Amino acid sequence: MVRPDMLWRMPGVYRPQEDSWLLAQAYGSAGPPPGAKVLDFCTGTGILAVTAARAGAESVTALDIAPRAVFTARLNAWSRRLPIRVLRGGLGVAHRLAPFDVIVSNPPYVPAPGGAYDPRWDAGPDGRSVVDPLCREIPKLLRPGGFALVVHSEFTGVDTTLEMLRAGGAKATVVARERIPFGPVMRSRTEYLKQLRNDSAADASVLTVENETEIETEEVVVIRADRPEHTG
Repeated sequence: MVRPDMLWRMPGVYRPQEDSWLLAQAYGSAGPPPGAKVLDFCTGTGILAVTAARAGAESVTALDIAPRAVFTARLNAWSRRLPIRVLRGGLGVAHRLAPFDVIVSNPPYVPAPGGAYDPRWDAGPDGRSVVDPLCREIPKLLRPGGFALVVHSEFTGVDTTLEMLRAGGAKATVVARERIPFGPVMRSRTEYLKQLRNDSAADASVLTVENETEIETEEVVVIRADRPEHTG
């Protein structure tokens, strides 16, 4: 596990926290093949790229659209003498470099009411402005037999993610979960999240975890999507 106090991080770059650690643990438990070609999508500090490189990946590419994140991830790779290629870009760049054996991603996924927007975590009114395009493309970015690991909150719509990945031909399931207290951003949106909970039938689990008046925690989940070796 990469220690957070040993990571370089420029101001404005997402700070690794519980979702990052859960995804890193899931990567280690997933048994990535030796010499894997790995993509870390929405890399931030590069923590997952570093995790993959240290675990024996032969090729690691880290992508982010934010220039400061790209610089930060490069610095964390360089300071560890790890052969990680860090590029600025999104799914278009990923397609040019595909296919991959493994994809890991901690994308922005926080539901953002009204005009709220911080690119480190905000992802539209339902939290899916990045997750949806990623789910559509994951099966196309993986080589047969490859797998992806994506982390996001229950409020983003776990069932929706599973359904989208399966619709693309992947086998998808939740492989890790952890309930954590709200951080400052989620606490500031309690009323909005309560409304999402009441209005959406995407995740029945959200309706039963908290009582009707208080929402103080969220469940963060890691979803695994496998592209079958053979189709048809």
